[in-house]
Amino acid sequence: MTGTKTATGIVDAHHHVWDLSVRDQDWIRGPELAPLRRDFLLADLEPEAAAARVTATVLVQTVTVAEETPEFLALAARSDAVQGVVGWTNLAAPDVADTLAELRECPGGEHLVGIRHQVQGEPDPRWLLRPDVLRGLAAVAEAELVYDLVVKPEQLAAAIEAAERLPGLTFVLDHLGKPPIASGELDPWAGLVRRLALLPNTVCKLSGMVTEADWGSWTTDDLKPYADTVLDAFGPDRLMFGSDWPVCRLAATYAEVVETARELTTGLDPAERHEVFTGTAVRTYGLTLTGSQGPPQEAARA
Repeated sequence: MTGTKTATGIVDAHHHVWDLSVRDQDWIRGPELAPLRRDFLLADLEPEAAAARVTATVLVQTVTVAEETPEFLALAARSDAVQGVVGWTNLAAPDVADTLAELRECPGGEHLVGIRHQVQGEPDPRWLLRPDVLRGLAAVAEAELVYDLVVKPEQLAAAIEAAERLPGLTFVLDHLGKPPIASGELDPWAGLVRRLALLPNTVCKLSGMVTEADWGSWTTDDLKPYADTVLDAFGPDRLMFGSDWPVCRLAATYAEVVETARELTTGLDPAERHEVFTGTAVRTYGLTLTGSQGPPQEAARA
């Protein structure tokens, strides 16, 4: 998990980009997702991120297409902001270790920090525990990469077991495990998340909450019980901020997402907030932080 660029200020540990002229995003279907059916490029994100004092980002896969990851790595090589890429490869393939090595040799391959699969779309709630998938996850660990978990609450039990079986692999829970914020229910999600957090090889992203809430009427108070749960379970040193841009735009602007994360972490001291907004992402994804050992001024104010 080594990167060659430097991370300062706030790290946005989870965002996407796509260009529909290059590849369709087949998950964008229906009138409710129509606002996302356009190109979202780094040039669109950069001014919004700069205004929010975000100086480094992690670009995360969107579709299960092998060509996307090399494209993202090349994009990272040309970008001052993108310092890590969480890509996709077929974990069930027998040659997954060779594929990971090949990705490392691609232009920008040094920016590959993790792998993700759209487990949330798998009908089998125990997909992560298939023997071929576990073999692929072991190859991810051997490559010194992390694994991002995008799962629904009913898939958390399998995620817990996978993390128990592979203690050498760091599992990063995206979007808090997609809790049912719109309904206001905490259990069984909260209990499962706490069980996952008991494992030392797990980390959580403070991301994706606004789109799990009621898009048109959510408030910070609606999100607070869920944010408080992961803050208590994982602690600031295993929690990292992510915008989930541009998906977040269904319910909030980039600035609103950043400001909401600030409000949800007001009870933390400056060093703890630095962990959430910078330190955890830097450690987990192997980014390189320059400057003093303490919280950078921008991150401490986040």
